Amino acid sequence: MASIAVARRESTFWDTVWGWVTTVDHKRIGALYGITAFIFFMIGGVEATLMRMQLARPEQTLVSPDVFNQLFSMHGTTMIFLAIMPLGAAFFNIIIPLQVGARDVAFPRLNAFSYWTFLAGGLLLNSSWFLGGGLNAGWFAYSPLTGLTYNPGHGVDFWAVSLLVLGTASMAAAFNFIVTIVNMRAPGMSLTRMPVFTWMTLIVSILIVTAFPVITVALIELVFDRAFGFNFFNVFAGGDPLLWQHLFWVFGHPEVYILILPAMGIVSEVLPVFSRKPLFGYPFIIFSGIAIGVMGWMVWAHHMFTVGMGPVANTVFTLTTITIAVPTGVKIFNWVATVWGGQLTLKTPMLFSLGFIAMFIIGGLSGLMHAVSPSDAQQSDTYFIVAHIHYVLFGGAIFAIFSGIYYWFPKATGRLMNETSGKIHFWLTMIGFNLTFFPMHFVGLNGMPRRIATYSAGMGWDFWNMVETVGAFVIIAGILLFLHNFFRSLRKGEVAGNDPWDGRTLEWAIPSPPPEYNFERIPVVHSRDPFWEQKHPHPLGVPAGASQQRPGNRAQQPAVAHAAETHEVIHIPSPSYWPLITALGNAIAGYSLVYRFIPGLFIGGALTMFGLYSWYMEPTVKHENKKH
Repeated sequence: MASIAVARRESTFWDTVWGWVTTVDHKRIGALYGITAFIFFMIGGVEATLMRMQLARPEQTLVSPDVFNQLFSMHGTTMIFLAIMPLGAAFFNIIIPLQVGARDVAFPRLNAFSYWTFLAGGLLLNSSWFLGGGLNAGWFAYSPLTGLTYNPGHGVDFWAVSLLVLGTASMAAAFNFIVTIVNMRAPGMSLTRMPVFTWMTLIVSILIVTAFPVITVALIELVFDRAFGFNFFNVFAGGDPLLWQHLFWVFGHPEVYILILPAMGIVSEVLPVFSRKPLFGYPFIIFSGIAIGVMGWMVWAHHMFTVGMGPVANTVFTLTTITIAVPTGVKIFNWVATVWGGQLTLKTPMLFSLGFIAMFIIGGLSGLMHAVSPSDAQQSDTYFIVAHIHYVLFGGAIFAIFSGIYYWFPKATGRLMNETSGKIHFWLTMIGFNLTFFPMHFVGLNGMPRRIATYSAGMGWDFWNMVETVGAFVIIAGILLFLHNFFRSLRKGEVAGNDPWDGRTLEWAIPSPPPEYNFERIPVVHSRDPFWEQKHPHPLGVPAGASQQRPGNRAQQPAVAHAAETHEVIHIPSPSYWPLITALGNAIAGYSLVYRFIPGLFIGGALTMFGLYSWYMEPTVKHENKKH
């Protein structure tokens, strides 16, 4: 009996911690990405709140001008690279193998390495707050503000090195998902049968592996300028400050679509489920996503209309910027057509997806205003630009991310989030968001510049700045309610069953939460909405008057056809701590580069190489027998 008791003893706290530290399970890594990214999202929110409190009234002195410069620089960097991008990566990790019918990603250890490297980059960036101050030159870090003459501290070094580390994490993840999607789809899942979210993930991954090398080159040049006396951007030594702007925005505009295409994929999954209709114009939505990915490379210089490129260049980039609105408009019309005439169920995921469409349209329309270079010259560096980017990235990406969290939470945890709290969260976010950012159009057109720490009382901006600050606190109330709902639902949420929404794609065909191996048998796909057609064997769509009863545990049925087999050995990747060791080597090298500590560079590099070698030599799989 004693031996049985020992064999069945519950895992200790440290067993659990070690399990998470060494995990290579894509679902756990997705959870780590999501939790870490949301913590950074809240840090970015604190930075934004301090700025709004400073600007609530004229001539406030809550923070100094130098701290204010650090706040808006770190806020932009944090939200883009540490919040929105990795929140998208969290969905990629949890959902993509389930949607394509795979048991894991192609390279599980590389997946773990990408998370630990992302964490190292995030900690490297934010530790600058405690080691002399954060970046104070704007999240775009324009030269000559980043030169040693004007910025002798280490804030710029922390920023540049952390982005190099974060770029390594993003590239590792992107290659992983490209291979997973191309090579590990279930039999029968052709490209024209892939879910839209999977398609958007593939496009985003291709954008990452092509765009991040550009910013990597720019960052290496910046580090060499500062650390080793090079002069890539020093005009007095023959360098060109505009070279930085071109390199940054050649990366920066594809980056906008790296942020927004996952959101478009989430919305394209949510709308058909809660409209009980197939997605309208599937091929057009896919080709529009591809077109956005390609055309995103042709518009970067609309960020530079005021630098003096000349009328020919301004005209060309005006035309390409207007043209890229076409595939985005195609998507919006297809989403509206999906909802039109459907049997709508206004659950929280649906509300956030509809909110995404409305807010993204507003952001897109203000973007078209910037596309016209004479108009942009008036709006540039005013709060009108701040309004535009937040309607695209908060009203767009963040609204869709919340939609995805509420939608896939029951699949990841087996429990539903509270609907009443979710709807209150939606309305608080919608009202607070518009109170905060819509008035920025007004103060921007009235001449309020971006990036000012205070303003005089006679400028006419007082009222709307106070409204914006009140709106920010309404958003905070919504976020706090969301956090309460999230953690309470983890423990006490209603048991969801395997398919609470009557889903259409393969992830709803397996238990909730999914087992470590995902699928006992790899499914064979025969249509674009395989699980829906298995449950509803009539043609796609639900006839008028059809029953809308909750499906409960219908997902316990097999999703689609399976190969006839009676016994299968499932290969499960074994845990490993070497990805963490390898990422730690990167972190040591990063800090050493910031402080010009050459021995530390060699130590970090050696630890990285040792981790890679040990990782390569480690046994990769354990086996689990399943009988059917």
